[in-house]
Amino acid sequence: MPEMDSRETPLLGKSVSYDVRRSPEATEPRIDVDIRGVRVVLPQASSEDPETLLRENAAWVLEKKREYDTYRKQVPDRTFEIGETFPYHGDPHEIVVEQRPTSRVSDGRFRLARHHVEQTSIQRALETLYRRKAREWFENHADQYAAEMGVEYEEIEIRNQRTKWGSCSSTGTLGLNWRLMMAPPEIGEYIVVHELAHLLEQNHTDDFWSLVAEYDPDYTEHARWLDDNSTRLIFSTDDL
Repeated sequence: MPEMDSRETPLLGKSVSYDVRRSPEATEPRIDVDIRGVRVVLPQASSEDPETLLRENAAWVLEKKREYDTYRKQVPDRTFEIGETFPYHGDPHEIVVEQRPTSRVSDGRFRLARHHVEQTSIQRALETLYRRKAREWFENHADQYAAEMGVEYEEIEIRNQRTKWGSCSSTGTLGLNWRLMMAPPEIGEYIVVHELAHLLEQNHTDDFWSLVAEYDPDYTEHARWLDDNSTRLIFSTDDL
């Protein structure tokens, strides 16, 4: 594990807390700023002074920190309790726990199986249901669009990355984020089309975007929705 210690320093008149990590994998000093805070990552044997590095990049650090502080304030205040609501295809669905063989989604409710909740938790049972529905939905839509686009993918992996909604490997594996099930369905369809298009065009060239536009004419609006509403797709503090 990388070594880490927490510090504080004034930057342009503002006190900023930050972590210092020494990592054998780092080849040069860098500053990371994200939802979890500010970090200076140093190679194991580096003699670089973290505070000097931060001061040299103070304006950039403060701007990125401001963006993520604002982002953090927009995170929905949800709890994993009966009666709480979570979005499903863009619409609020209520959590209920019932005596049933398997969990399902119906009539605006997440109907969680009592035995699964008792064995794990409401959070785990709800995430399991989201993931199962994501696999069904993504496979159905990927098959549909792949046939229309004349491409073939190898398999679908359901993932939970913090900032990445989809990926397409060189071997044809589609990695799709289950949290897209919280977004309106056209957003999930945009990501499916986007990743399938990479089977024909690896890079984000004009030809790539023309292909995406052919199967999702409103892709720019859908991409903007993800940029503007990504906090609405945060499931729990584990995503931060």
